[in-house]
Amino acid sequence: MNISGVFRTSLFILALKFLVMVNGQPSVPALFIFGDSVVDAGNNNYLKTIVKANFPPYGRDFPKHIPTGRFCNGKLASDFTAAENLGFTSYPPAYLSKKAKGKNLLIGANFASGSSGYYDTTSRLYDAIPLSKQLEFYKEYQKKLVVIAGKVNATSIINGSIHLVSAGSSDFVQNYYINPLLYKVYTPDQFSDILVKSYTKFILELYGLGARKIGVTTVPPIGCLPASITIFGKDSNHCVKKMNKVAVSFNNKLNSTSINLQKNLSGLNLVVLDIYQPFLDLVTHPADNGFFEARKACCGTGLLETSILCNAKSPGTCANASEYVFWDGFHPTEAANKILANDLLISGISLIS
Repeated sequence: MNISGVFRTSLFILALKFLVMVNGQPSVPALFIFGDSVVDAGNNNYLKTIVKANFPPYGRDFPKHIPTGRFCNGKLASDFTAAENLGFTSYPPAYLSKKAKGKNLLIGANFASGSSGYYDTTSRLYDAIPLSKQLEFYKEYQKKLVVIAGKVNATSIINGSIHLVSAGSSDFVQNYYINPLLYKVYTPDQFSDILVKSYTKFILELYGLGARKIGVTTVPPIGCLPASITIFGKDSNHCVKKMNKVAVSFNNKLNSTSINLQKNLSGLNLVVLDIYQPFLDLVTHPADNGFFEARKACCGTGLLETSILCNAKSPGTCANASEYVFWDGFHPTEAANKILANDLLISGISLIS
């Protein structure tokens, strides 16, 4: 993107951020987050799983420089969406945390869990919270909300709030491509169909619980993740084309399925939020977006490490994560997340109006 294009985009973002603030109040009553490690704000801290991020160097650039369980050096894209783009002064608390009580629940809750996915077996492999269980927690949350706000207000909050869903990547990268019980039985296209079926069931249940504004992110270019290139790239430093092709195919199915769901469910505003192309732009044109490195991640060697392999003793961890697109082998840096959050705002503006 040239300088004039960047300037126009920046003006557009500023205009949108101005529009989402009304009389100093958040533009929607609350924000509810479901999905995987890309949006997990710390729920995995409370699980018996090795998929955790509650230790250094995770969180080193977060306020107060503390690891919170976010799989990032700082803020997630959903954090920027909540605090900067929607106007909240704090973040929806991780539902399993001590903060998820009382008035803190009025701004929503985060039910996401690292290594979760549309396919429940993916979650079980890593002792994460499957989407089906995240929905159970959401039902539990709604009962608490009624006690805090009253039934009428609780219903209004649920109906008027944004429900953000981010899943699918773990199903492919952490399950299908490494699991012979899947890749020897199903083609990528067949497995995509299984995921879409689970996605449909999830949206129907979420709708049944009162959700009317739902934003679902596409699967990113999974073939460009540092870990994917290292494991599946056959000694190449380029994105794994076959994996990206599968992601595009899945995203097309996700989009067509979402269109049909919106047609058939009265009052539903279901928006597919494209992460694939903005993320691909960051990886293929890092310098255009202010980044120095897009092949290797900041943590450790930058080729594979994530979760427990990305720790305070990991040799080679970079000094300035803002120069990197990736923080660890699977997850973006805070700097990349901020750019992706702006793209989410643009594509999801209809959820705010």
